[in-house]
Amino acid sequence: MDKTSLLGIILGIVVLVGGMVLKGSDPAALINPAALVIIFLGTVAAVAIAFPMNELKKVPVLFKVIFTNSKIMSIKELIPIFTEWANLARKEGLLALEDSAEEVEDPFLQRGLKMVVDGQSPELVRAMLEEEIAAMEDRHELGAKIFSQAGTYAPTLGVLGAVMGLVSALGHLEDVALLGKSISAAFIATLFGIFSGYVLWHPFANKLKRKSQEEARIKQIMVEGLIAVQEGIPSRLVEEKMLTYLPAKDRVLEAEAAREGGRVEAY
Repeated sequence: MDKTSLLGIILGIVVLVGGMVLKGSDPAALINPAALVIIFLGTVAAVAIAFPMNELKKVPVLFKVIFTNSKIMSIKELIPIFTEWANLARKEGLLALEDSAEEVEDPFLQRGLKMVVDGQSPELVRAMLEEEIAAMEDRHELGAKIFSQAGTYAPTLGVLGAVMGLVSALGHLEDVALLGKSISAAFIATLFGIFSGYVLWHPFANKLKRKSQEEARIKQIMVEGLIAVQEGIPSRLVEEKMLTYLPAKDRVLEAEAAREGGRVEAY
C-alpha cells in the first residue's frame, strides 16, 4: 500500500469538509447528487471520448500502481548483486553467470544478464535494454495522460454544473429563500470540479509520472551495471560506480557494509 496516496486523499477530504465548517457552511450541502453526476460521470464521459477503449482498459491497473508500492529493486539491493557478478565473471568468465540469470526475479535484469551470458556485444545489450526502457516510458506516459486530461476536464465541468444550477435558480426569483439555496447548490458542482481536478486527477497523474521516472532510473542503473560486468571491470570499481547513484550520506554506510561483508575484491 502506498500510504502517501491514501493519506493525501484523506487529508484532502478533511480540508474540504473542515473548510466548509470553518467558513460557516453546512457540510451536508456536499451531498448533491446532481453535482456528483455532472462532475464525476461527466469526467468519465469526456475521458471516454478522448481515449480509445484499449487504453481505457488500463485504468484499473493504473489505480493499482497509484495505491501500491513499486516492486522494483532498490539501488542498495543491486550493489551486492553486481559486485558478486563482477567477481564471478572475472574469476570464471561470463558463462559462470548462467545459473545466476535463472535466479534473478526481475524480468528486465534477467533478460539483460542472459544477453550478456549469450555473448552479445555491449553496444547491442545497451541498445536493446534502453529501447525497452523507452517503450516502457511511452506506455507510462499514456497512463498518466489519462488522469491529466481528467484533471483538465473536471474543473470545466464544474463551471458547466454551476451554470446549470444558476439556470434552475433563476426560475425561483419569486422565492428568496429557495433562490439562495439554489445558488448555493449551483456552486457545489464547481467545488467538486476543482477538488477532483486538483486534489485527485492531476496528483494521480503526477504520482504515475514519478513512479515511472524512478523505475526508468533503476532500470538504467541496471544497464550500467550489466555493461560494467560484461566489460570485466573489477568489482571494487563496479561497487563505486553503483554508489554514485546513492545520496552522499548513504554511500559511506553502504561502503562500510561492503567492507564488513567482504564482498569486493582489490583493484
